[in-house]
Amino acid sequence: MLDYPALAALAAVVRCGSFDDAAARLGVTPSAVSQRIRNLEERIGTVLVIRTHPVTATDAGRRLVRHFEDVALLEAELAADLDETVPTNPATVRIALNADSLATWFLAALADVKGLSFELVVDDQDHAAEWLARGDVMAAVAASARPVRGCSAEALGVLRYVATASPGFRARWFGDGVTAEALARAPALRFNEKDALQHVWAMREVGRRVALSTHRIPSSHGFVEAARRGLGWGMNPELLVRDDIASGRLVAIGQTPALDVPLYWHTSNRVAKGLIALTRAVRNAAGAALAATPEASSP
Repeated sequence: MLDYPALAALAAVVRCGSFDDAAARLGVTPSAVSQRIRNLEERIGTVLVIRTHPVTATDAGRRLVRHFEDVALLEAELAADLDETVPTNPATVRIALNADSLATWFLAALADVKGLSFELVVDDQDHAAEWLARGDVMAAVAASARPVRGCSAEALGVLRYVATASPGFRARWFGDGVTAEALARAPALRFNEKDALQHVWAMREVGRRVALSTHRIPSSHGFVEAARRGLGWGMNPELLVRDDIASGRLVAIGQTPALDVPLYWHTSNRVAKGLIALTRAVRNAAGAALAATPEASSP
């Protein structure tokens, strides 16, 4: 049998990144955490963590942490089935998702789920599923419809983006329309190095790839504010800029300003039963906020 207090210490160290923070989470001393992990390493016969700053797990360590968190989730589901009270330390579910989903509709789903603790990992929608493939999360909101091995995926809906800028910015840079030459000159906004939405929209709009000059704004709300202040143009979630467009603070640019990004809910089959309530809440929140996917709306 595995030593579950030791596994709890291992998981805390890996998730917190330090022995001191793990000790504070568990309510024990750092030396006690270190001793538990050392004993577990001796029992398993391999190193489980690399004692760097931050602490990182070895492959074996990651497998044990994943096992511990899976078991905790399934035990929480069992307790709910048996009508037991919610445990003092609820199971933690790690979820990867894009920043715009977090800023618009996803928190409504989490608010409807009781008895679980959530740890969110923010990554681009085109890369969120990679966290699930590595076993670093239990679920993900991603743009890919194809489930990774050992996982399932279902369509959630479409997150619509709109190419937007301030009225003054549009008049200055796009007075003669959105052309390849204008796009090459006008500053664009970009969330981070993985954000390709501006390039995808620009290529669709003018029919060829354009080298964009960009400001990096790694915040969904900061992205909108940067557009309001005329710092650049960008693809903003319609859910965040409806009021701005209605009031005239922002204006849509181009012939076809909207760009739809389908989103899918990916879950690990290992813990599918423990994620039933969360999946139901995610499905409901997405249904209330997102547009239907083309395949869902077709006859």
